[in-house]
Amino acid sequence: METETLVLAQEIDFSLWGLFARATFTVKLVMLMLIVASFWSWSIIFQKLITYRTARREAGTFDRAFWSGEPLDALFEKIGPQPDGSSEKIFASGMIEWRRSHRNDGGMIAGAQARIDRSMDVAIAKEAEGLQKGLSILATVGSTAPFIGLFGTVWGIMNAFIEIAEQQNTNLAVVAPGIAEALLATGLGLLAAIPAVIFYNKLSADSDRIVGGYEAFADEFATILSRQLDS
Repeated sequence: METETLVLAQEIDFSLWGLFARATFTVKLVMLMLIVASFWSWSIIFQKLITYRTARREAGTFDRAFWSGEPLDALFEKIGPQPDGSSEKIFASGMIEWRRSHRNDGGMIAGAQARIDRSMDVAIAKEAEGLQKGLSILATVGSTAPFIGLFGTVWGIMNAFIEIAEQQNTNLAVVAPGIAEALLATGLGLLAAIPAVIFYNKLSADSDRIVGGYEAFADEFATILSRQLDS
């Protein structure tokens, strides 16, 4: 009997494709959802890594230009009112409001400092929203994928026990395939969740640091404009 069981077990295809092909429709659907979620997460991860690297490089380039000693008006004329870089957009929003706050006689309209601060805050909020876009998907995948995989495992094991009861046979050739198919769903859930959680934490921290740099620049720029207002 043991020899016959081992022969039957060896004839079973335990490859990933074989386990997927034998799974029930519900378990297959769960596996496909987890595979799609995993690819979706990785696409967001690579996109954000590229976006953040570009943002840091752009911010470094603009900081060097800003602190080079070039007049602010000349720098603004060079980058224009609708630049591409995030730091440049924040700078441009402040400069646009600065120019709008001048009266025809050369004086300043009351409340100019507050309006400049608000315009830069709005620009920072827009850039922060763009940086953080997609991170909620990583958080969702990281928190739900294990439970989706567990659901597939529970469903698969339930069907495995039903098959055992119908065949009234508990040898390895009957038990192993159903259990293996069920556990594959949990494995896929963890495969999707672990990278999503790790990179969500990393990318969230990177986003906070980049936005913090924008806020620090806005404060420094506001200070410079405040000195000119007081003078």
